[in-house]
Amino acid sequence: MDNSHSNVFLQNQETLLPDSSITRGFDSEKCDLFLNQDNPSSAMDEGEEESFADLMLCDSNSRLIPSGFSKSNCTDEIVMFINAGGETLYEADSRMKLLGDTYFEGGTVMQTNEPIIEAGDCPFIYWSARFGSFLYRFNNLPPGDYFVDLHFAEIINTNGPKGMRVFNVYMQEEKVLSDFDIFSVVGANKPLQVADLRVSVKEDGLIALRFEGVIGSPMVCGICVRKAQNIPVTQGSQEYLKCNNCAAEIEVSSAQMKLVRTKATNKYEKKIQELTTQCQLKTHECHEAWMSLTAANEQLEKVRMELDNKIFRTHTLDETVGIQAENLKNIISSYDHHKKHWEAEMSNLQEKIKIMKKEHAQLSHEAHACVESIPELNKMVTGVQALVVQCEDLKVKYSEEQAKRKELYNQIQDTKGNIRVFCRCRPLSKEETSAGFAQVVDFDAAKDGGLGILTGASTKKNFKFDRVYTPTDNQVDVFADALPLVTSVLDGYNVCIFAYGQTGTGKTFTMEGTDQNRGVNYRTLEELFQIAKERSDSFTYNISVSVLEVYNEQIRDLLSTSFTSKRLEIKQSAEGFHHVPGIVEAQVENIKEVWDVLQIGSNSRVVGSNNVNEHSSRSHCMLCIMVKSKNLMTGECTKSKLWLVDLAGSERLAKTDAQGERLKEAQNINKSLSALGDVVYALATKSSHIPYRNSKLTHLLQDSLGGDSKTLMFVQISPSERDLSETLSSLNFATRVRGVELGPAKRQVDTSELQKMKTMLEKARQESRSKDESLRKLEESLQNLESKAKCRDQVYKTQQEKIKELEGQLELKTSMHNQSEKQVSQLSDRLKGKEEIYAALQLKVKELEAKLKERQQSNSACYQQKVKDLENKLKEKVQESESNSLALQLKIKELERKLKGQEENPESIFLQLKQIKELEDRLKEQEQQLQCALARDFAVAIVTSPSEGKRRRDYESMNEAEPHILRSSNSTSRCPLSRGSKQPRVSDAVHETRRKRYSRSGETENNTSLADKRARKSDPPKVARGVKIAKPGSIAHKRVINRVQAVMERDNTKKIWSR
Repeated sequence: MDNSHSNVFLQNQETLLPDSSITRGFDSEKCDLFLNQDNPSSAMDEGEEESFADLMLCDSNSRLIPSGFSKSNCTDEIVMFINAGGETLYEADSRMKLLGDTYFEGGTVMQTNEPIIEAGDCPFIYWSARFGSFLYRFNNLPPGDYFVDLHFAEIINTNGPKGMRVFNVYMQEEKVLSDFDIFSVVGANKPLQVADLRVSVKEDGLIALRFEGVIGSPMVCGICVRKAQNIPVTQGSQEYLKCNNCAAEIEVSSAQMKLVRTKATNKYEKKIQELTTQCQLKTHECHEAWMSLTAANEQLEKVRMELDNKIFRTHTLDETVGIQAENLKNIISSYDHHKKHWEAEMSNLQEKIKIMKKEHAQLSHEAHACVESIPELNKMVTGVQALVVQCEDLKVKYSEEQAKRKELYNQIQDTKGNIRVFCRCRPLSKEETSAGFAQVVDFDAAKDGGLGILTGASTKKNFKFDRVYTPTDNQVDVFADALPLVTSVLDGYNVCIFAYGQTGTGKTFTMEGTDQNRGVNYRTLEELFQIAKERSDSFTYNISVSVLEVYNEQIRDLLSTSFTSKRLEIKQSAEGFHHVPGIVEAQVENIKEVWDVLQIGSNSRVVGSNNVNEHSSRSHCMLCIMVKSKNLMTGECTKSKLWLVDLAGSERLAKTDAQGERLKEAQNINKSLSALGDVVYALATKSSHIPYRNSKLTHLLQDSLGGDSKTLMFVQISPSERDLSETLSSLNFATRVRGVELGPAKRQVDTSELQKMKTMLEKARQESRSKDESLRKLEESLQNLESKAKCRDQVYKTQQEKIKELEGQLELKTSMHNQSEKQVSQLSDRLKGKEEIYAALQLKVKELEAKLKERQQSNSACYQQKVKDLENKLKEKVQESESNSLALQLKIKELERKLKGQEENPESIFLQLKQIKELEDRLKEQEQQLQCALARDFAVAIVTSPSEGKRRRDYESMNEAEPHILRSSNSTSRCPLSRGSKQPRVSDAVHETRRKRYSRSGETENNTSLADKRARKSDPPKVARGVKIAKPGSIAHKRVINRVQAVMERDNTKKIWSR
């Protein structure tokens, strides 16, 4: 039976389980569709339900695991585990080897610090990845079957989306992962395993993995190669389907599964193509909609332009009303401004008056005080000088007494011996008491400094020391006896305190102590800071700390953070003291910083175990405290040093059973301690040569053991009879040390500060001189103040007079202010009335606009008919005026001819004048008739439309031009009469008539609107009055006639265009 389509229902989330043969339930209808071989489309419909994650797996035996690597789930033998993009890592589990990324070809490394969710036992695998186009080759593997597990995590594109990284994986050039997308399966920063990819290795021993990107670049976090168990694997593993109704199992092969997958991918590709075509259609529709929208926007803009024009008309009316409102507002604002200004000036004047009064009172008071204080100042100066002398005497006496006190105190300490020895015994331990060891130390004479050691049943050896501490004495008692030496460090003396004894006797406990019970080191520094605080008024202290270790005759700096191979050597400075160049000197300001430094030093010290003590110090720990002090009274500076030394154990080699490195350490310890014994012996015998340089320990302590310092030794002993020999050896060494007599300790004075003090003295002298000069200047300033006080009195009087004048002005301004307030109240009432009128006017304007629109629509036809009638009437009148003008021209010619003939007869002149007067009277009557007719037509045109009014004015100007032409022609005819005696009278009469005509035409013109005046600019120019008189038929006369004809033609063209 061919069930090629049945594997569609196998690919779901249950494939994450290791068993590939899994039983699943489905409906009977699906079973029928899926067993039908002749209907592949139905199988493809069911294939749409398979999960996208399972389609990525090309190997049916493989599985997806959405979690990190777990050791408990890995039962097979791991051949190798590659940490892709990372380094070689070692695990406690010996079965797993995490190898570095060395088998790759191509690609780059990517790393992240973000946490990986559900990362399993080895989360660091997913912190790095191999990225790009790359391949892996694993050579020299034995032939056989293997499982390959691939570990992935999306650590780059953590924000998605799906499909940003899609790639294929080929193993032995066969695809095992197809279109693999990590983000679509588990998301970002989550592990994903592809487990159980089976591969067979041939004789060449090679496994080749190739990663090829489809979208973006591939990546992998880890590759695990496991040895496959010897289980026969059938080619083409089978899977089973179970029907929910009949419970029948159907066997499906992997080949059929691959066929179904290829068909499903083809169908998805077709769907993608259909979606792309639909998308293109939608974009085309969107473009068309956009074009239609732009066209609608253009229409809207046109409508908006029309609306803007109408709004502009209404806006002009609003502006007229707004101008009046603004004027009123300006008046109110100016009134408010002036009101505030005067109020501010009044307040400022009042404040200035108060200030002037206060200043005047202060100046008068200061002047009187200065005058009265002059004799007192002289007394104060003499008193201050006397007090300065007394203070200097007291300082000298105080410094002398302090020096004597210190000398007496140090003499008392020196009488006890420069090297003092304190003996301390520890209590018996629990192990010693349980083992039955007896106590061999007798403390009967401990109060007097005596100590007895029981060497036998009846024998006892006695020792004498400066102080003996029993096991019951605590750390406070021990430090109380060492306290005087600590204070001498602040006085400028070098001090050395060291602990000596067998391992396990409590040397480190005495010197360092614990957090709850601090030792000498911590308590010493605490006391130093306390005393420095008490002396802060007269001394300044600078304290620094360094911690050294002498290990195997080598000096180590325990505060150094960086390891250096350079050896530290002991050098002698120019001042004569020994120091170690290059060591860290930590500046400490408080006790907390001290404890941090001590903890660093103790943690860095070399410690080992032997038969005597489990935690034995294998080196000499040396704490050096440098103190620099300065006396603020005398300026004296000191530079002292305090050594706190914890020596290593002094037991014999045979007792420790040390071997190897511990043996070498013990030999060096005993060598340095024996060198210390030689130095003590040479000092006790007062030998000429003291072997300080035989050991690094004695070389460092040369300043403390050489007589310039005060030295204290703690000898630590054990009370147990098991340590009797070591106890006696330590006590014998302590007695030798106590017998050493050193010279008196010297104070370490810092000579570099003496010169500074001298310069300070010179500065003080200069300051005293400058103060004397300042006193003289003060006396001069007092005199100046007195003169200024007199001047200010005069100024005060003048200011009082000004104040009275200002008060009078203020009264006037207040009265003006009251009047202005009344005016403002009246104006505000008027404003309210005008605002009401403005609102009513706006309503009327709106009503009028509505009525105007209705009238324009109703009267548009009537206006057009009236315009046509007026045009016809105007044409008739123009024709009449033309005929009249021609007749007049003919008469003028006749008159000119008669004038030529009658020039010789003077009697005929009077007859001609009479005829001219008659003609003028007739012309006047005709002009009056024309003007009346034109005025009527013009009034009608104004009522009808502004364009008709404009045409009327054009005709008026033309009619006015014609009589002017006639007058010019009459004047030409009268030019020959200028020789007679009566000609001027005639010309005067003519000029009067012309002036009257022009005045009448001016009155009609003034009655027109401003728009009509603007329209007249385009009319033809009138003939000038001052034209020269020309004879009829001359060139000038012809030019006048031509101009009249041109004016007529222009008027005709204007009529045509106005239609």
